[in-house]
Amino acid sequence: MLIGDIDIDKQVFIIAELSANHGHDIQVAKDTIKAAKEVGADAIKLQTYTPDTITIDCDNEYFQIQNGTIWDGRSLYDLYKEAYTPWEWHEELMEYAKQLGLICFSSPFDLSAVDFLEDLNVPAYKIASFEIIDIPLIEYVASKNKPVIISTGIATFSEIDEAVTACKRAGNDNVILLKCTSSYPAKIEEANLLTMKNFKKTFNVEIGLSDHTLDDIVPITAVALGARVIEKHFILSKEIGGPDASFSLDKNQFRKMVSNVRDAEKSLGNVNYKLTKSKKKSREFSRSLFVTKDIKKGEDFTSNNIRSIRPGYGLKPKYLKDVLGKKASENIYKGTPLKWKYIE
Repeated sequence: MLIGDIDIDKQVFIIAELSANHGHDIQVAKDTIKAAKEVGADAIKLQTYTPDTITIDCDNEYFQIQNGTIWDGRSLYDLYKEAYTPWEWHEELMEYAKQLGLICFSSPFDLSAVDFLEDLNVPAYKIASFEIIDIPLIEYVASKNKPVIISTGIATFSEIDEAVTACKRAGNDNVILLKCTSSYPAKIEEANLLTMKNFKKTFNVEIGLSDHTLDDIVPITAVALGARVIEKHFILSKEIGGPDASFSLDKNQFRKMVSNVRDAEKSLGNVNYKLTKSKKKSREFSRSLFVTKDIKKGEDFTSNNIRSIRPGYGLKPKYLKDVLGKKASENIYKGTPLKWKYIE
């Protein structure tokens, strides 16, 4: 599957999530995009909404955040007013990312955002965890025939099934499900990455991870389990602050994650039973049959005069039973690797 010019079947696709980490300063946003390129990300992802497209300006009990989160005590409208990325920035940020060789796309949160992003010709769409139950939005996104990346942080099995079915109903099979824990920050023990593997088997989709833990062990493990996409929140500096700063990786942390993910990716390699030159050389230290006492011509081979020992220059140990009881074809001295030519 291609996202922009990257084939995710050949390379793990690493996304730096800008989210609210710009402090409503477009230069900070651009500096963050540049830093994302420098630390090895393949893509920068925006979020496309306004406070009015994602909620309403209301502070009654339904719109107050009181769920044990880092945002408790705030209204939804107030939070999103601080966190949103101005739409008038999008074209400039996407063009800047393109100049740097970085893919830029976004998460739309309503139909108007999809139309807006279509005009900007984004190469893919991301459905956020909390929008996975918005089937009309998912169908509309899928109808654009671009890869659809879906986070599953708050979804039940049936809701994930409905979301994937909605994409396929729209004629779009380019679906990537991301295992996600919708806690900010998330605990490692809540990652349950084996669920990600089950996504692939159950829904016949590509898989990946949207991670909110504070380290890189979960992304590395995800790659080992088959993840083709890794998404992490990225911030230029924690000093910028903002709603997402506490669970975002800074430059040094993100660079380390990218390096470790790439190393994990390399370590997987391919299914390969061929012996490299170094492996062949190492076989010299394996076991083989050696003469351990001087043997005269015509003498029997016994467990007292041949043994399986290191190094590996003689016959393979599996031939020991075939050799025992046979006679020596010539005089053989202790320390000689046993060969078929010595056996009558």
